[in-house]
This record gives sequence, C-alpha cells and structure tokens, in this order.
Amino acid sequence: MGRKSRRAWTWFYRSLFLRDRPLTVKLLVYSAMLVVIPLLIVGLISYQKSSEVLREEASLSNEQIIEQVKLHIEYYIRDFEIDSIRMQNHPSMQQFLRMTSEQEVSESGIREPMMQLLKDTAYSRSDISRIMLIMENQTVLDTSMNKNVTPALQLIQEPWFASVPANSDIMLIIRPPSERYELEDVPVLSIVKRLVSPNTLEPVATLIMEVNFKRIQEIAERVTIGRTGYLSILDPSGRYIYSPEYAEIGHLAAWDQLGYILQQESGSYQALTGDKPFYTFSRSSYLNWRLVTTIPEHELTRGTQYIRQTIWWTVAVTLVIAYLIGIGFATSIVRPVRALQYFMKRVKEGDFQARADIESKDEIGQLTNDFNKMVEKLQILLDEIYYSQLREKDLQLRQKETELKVLQSQVNPHFLMNALETVRGMALEKDMTDISVLVASLARLLRYNLNHAGATSSVQQEIHICEMYLRIQQYRFEEKLSYEFQIPHWAENQTIAKFALQPLVENCVIHGIETSDRPVHIVIAARQMDGHQFAIEIQDTGMGIPAERLRALQLDLLQKDMVAAVSQIGIVNVHRRIAYLFGEAYGLELESSAGEGTTVSLKLPLGLGLREGA
Repeated sequence: MGRKSRRAWTWFYRSLFLRDRPLTVKLLVYSAMLVVIPLLIVGLISYQKSSEVLREEASLSNEQIIEQVKLHIEYYIRDFEIDSIRMQNHPSMQQFLRMTSEQEVSESGIREPMMQLLKDTAYSRSDISRIMLIMENQTVLDTSMNKNVTPALQLIQEPWFASVPANSDIMLIIRPPSERYELEDVPVLSIVKRLVSPNTLEPVATLIMEVNFKRIQEIAERVTIGRTGYLSILDPSGRYIYSPEYAEIGHLAAWDQLGYILQQESGSYQALTGDKPFYTFSRSSYLNWRLVTTIPEHELTRGTQYIRQTIWWTVAVTLVIAYLIGIGFATSIVRPVRALQYFMKRVKEGDFQARADIESKDEIGQLTNDFNKMVEKLQILLDEIYYSQLREKDLQLRQKETELKVLQSQVNPHFLMNALETVRGMALEKDMTDISVLVASLARLLRYNLNHAGATSSVQQEIHICEMYLRIQQYRFEEKLSYEFQIPHWAENQTIAKFALQPLVENCVIHGIETSDRPVHIVIAARQMDGHQFAIEIQDTGMGIPAERLRALQLDLLQKDMVAAVSQIGIVNVHRRIAYLFGEAYGLELESSAGEGTTVSLKLPLGLGLREGA
C-alpha cells in the first residue's frame, strides 16, 4: 500500500469515527445513531413481518372462503347429476336408449313419454331452464320450443361437444351471452352427460341440462373478500366461468401467473405487474374448476402503511428529544473533562504539584480524585513497577531452569556408564547373556538421560527407553511383571517432553509391584482426542492410590511451580515441563481406585512442534 493510499485510508477512518471532532459533536452524533439505527431496524423488521402476517392471514381467510363456496357449488351441481341419473334409470329412458333408428322411435310412440319425463324433471326445479336429449342419429328431444334459443343440433357443432366423456361422467360448459339469440342474454351453464345403450353399453345419446346461471352468480356474489376483493371461477383451460365483469366470461384470464394457477392444486401468490393484486386459489376435483380470490395490494397493505407512518413519526420525535437531552448531557460532561485535560497538560510538562478541583461525586469526580492521587504517587509507583518487573522476570527464568534440571540432576555421572560397560564386557566373557543384556539396557537408559541435546523427544524414543527400563525390571520381578505397548504408527513421530514416560512407568513399578504380592500388568497406549490433541495412557493393575493420596497428587498438579508441590515431585516435574513446552492446556491427569490400579494420561498437541522460545 502506497503512502497516498495510507493517507486516504487514515483520513477516511478518522472522518468516519469522528476522531478529530470535539466530544460534544461525538455525543450528539452517536446518540442520534443509537436512536435512529435501532428504530429503523426494528421498524423495518416490524414492517416486513407485519406484511408477511397480513398476507398469511389473507391467504388463510380466502382459502376458508374458497372451500365454503366450492362445497356449496359442488353440492349444487351434484343435485343435477342425481336428477340425470334418475332420468337415465327411468323405464321410458331405458326403452328409448335401446332403439337404433328414427323409424323405431316413431313407431314405438316413445317420444311422448320421453318428452313428459324431460318436462317433469325440468318443472321439478325452477333453476333448470332447458333439457335436451340428442341421439347419435340426430333424434332430438328439447323441452324448450322457443326459437330464440340456440338449437340443439347447433350445439353439436361446437368444439366442446366432441370432448364430452364417454364414461357417463358429467361435463360442465359455460357459454357466454349470445348476440344472436335474445333470450340468452346471460351466460348459460350446461351440464352434459353421455348415455349408453343397455344392450351394447356404447354411448348412443347426449343429455344436456341447461341451468340458470344466476344461481352460480348469486353464490359467488355473496362472498365478501375484504372491501374491494372479489371471487372468480376458471375452467381447466383458464377461461372465466364466473367473473364480476360479464364481458370476461368465456375469455382467457389475463394473469401473468395463469400457468402457475392451472398447474397447482391450491396456493397463493402476488402479481409483480400492474396493481400487484394478491391471488388465492384452489381446485375443485369434482368440477375441475379453479376458484380464485383477488385482493388489491393497497387494501392488503393498508395496515402496514399505518405501521410505516408510525415508525417515521416515532423516529423523528425521539430524535428531537434525544438531541435536547444530549446537549445538556454533553455540557455536563465536557466542561469537567476539559478542566481535567488542562491539569493533565501541566503534569505532562513535569508539574507534579498541580491538582484538579473535584466538583462532583460521579464518575468524572472520581476520575479527578484518582488523577490527583495518581500524581502524588506517580514517581513512587514507576520505581516500584520497574523493580518488580525485573525481579519477576529473574524469578521466572530461575524457576524454569530449575524445573528443567530437577530430573536430570538425579542421574549418576558418566563414570557409572563406563563401569557398566566394563561389567557388560565381563558378562560376555563369562557367557552370561542375561547379565549382559541387563547391563546394556541400563547403560542405554543412562546415556539417553545424560544427553542434553534438547528438551523434547519423539514418542518412539521415549517408548524405547520405557521398554529398556521395563526389561530391566522384568529381570528383577520375573513373572510378577508383564507389560505391553499399544502405540499406533501415527503416534511414533509425535513430539513429547524428554524423559516424560520413564518416571511414570517407574512409579507403576515402585507403587504397584513392590507393595503388592499379585502380578501386575502395565499397558502403555496412545489415542487421538478432539481438537488436534492426543494422549498417552500408562495403566497398571497394581494396588492403586488411596483417595486422600490421589486428591493430594491432583492438587499438586494444579500448582504453578514445583516448590509448592509436596506429594510427588517426579510427577509434578513431568506435568510442569509439558505445560511449559506446549502450553497450560496440556499435562498429566490421574485416575485411580484403591486395589484396582492406576491410569496416568499425558495430554499433548497432535502434530505440533514446540512453542516459540521453548
């Protein structure tokens, strides 16, 4: 980063946080931010949540309305289906459906009973305006003899006629008002059904019942959707079956998400164009119609607009009050702070006789009092602090040096190794292999201890030293001592404090075997832990540690230095060296039960080297 860039960044940082502005300006600006920002955040969240809640409530309310209307219309249409089934099962209808020609119909005299059947059904319900029965051979029975309605045979030519189901299911057709026939000045709802021959079970006739559309209109208009909302009904192709605007009936709905509505069974969404109305829809599986409610956005968001206005007024009024309070508060703080600043300048120039006047007992007054006391004792405290730091550093260095050398100071000098080599040679001359192996192991153990090359070693080297030590002890205790190592390959190259395992194994032998008459088994194992750590566990089946003795040992491990430890300096030495090398988070843990054995765990960092400066 260049000098100019650093200057620009410094200027931006100081300007943003008002570093060079007076304390009064900072208090006013920050107090305004503390008021405005939380209120705006709370207002924005409240506005967003309230909008979501209003939409959810509107959707839920509209769904309930749609279900009620849907059930009402379904029950209404089912009544006509029942009438059609009743006509289909009538003996005259069964006889009529068995006929295969116009001549047979004329000769049988069935036309009059059939017309009477259709008229009786039409007269039984005031909302049935017309019933037609059309045979495949163009025989037509029509209860309406008025010429100002669409002829039955003309209906055969319309596109929907060919799509009437052949399985006797009903089909609902809405025909918009006709300009040609004056009596059909309102939409016509036709219930169409194929009739099959009792002999061949093949469709031979089509029954068409025309229902007064005003009944559907009355059901839809009784629905109240808010103040300005309304209900619409669409057929499977998206054309209006019912709409508050008659001119739209029979035409395709001009909605941007019409395809989404036709694909889903039910749901809701808000349009992204125009007035952005909110739609809720549901499909009738019986009618295959979709009932849709529409609410304008301005009606849906009327409550949220009130919330938004309330938030803005609250922010404005609160900001004015905060400024008035902030001005008085800033004045009461700035004046004594400036006085204290003046006396601090005098102290900075070397005038330790200066004293600031204490005008109050609040935090600023206490700060002024502390400043006066600080000036009185400043020179003494500086001297004491300087001397104390030097002494503390010296004691820390001496303590660490002592801890590192305590264990090594207990080892015999080099001449002992030479003597052991002599003994080993004499044992080999006398063909005493066991004594030779024993002496060689002891010599390697001493040589490893006298090597001062570093404070750490690998787990593999430490395990090797433990194995030599246990081999020596096994010559002494024979079958009373057995041991095994469970060290995975990944643990062999991990770092450990030098000479950390042998003292712990030695404790197992001294306190576990020498004080017990039963055989003792020692297991040394390694396992991974969470958080990039691993542990080496030394477990024996010896006599264990009594509860009081165990508590004393665990208390010693919590001490910060070996001088305070009174129970077992070897264990504490290993623990403190590990903590010094790798950090206070690592060290020893003891678990034991009297008569059941002891487990010592060394917690170490996994795959990490020494601390810096170790």
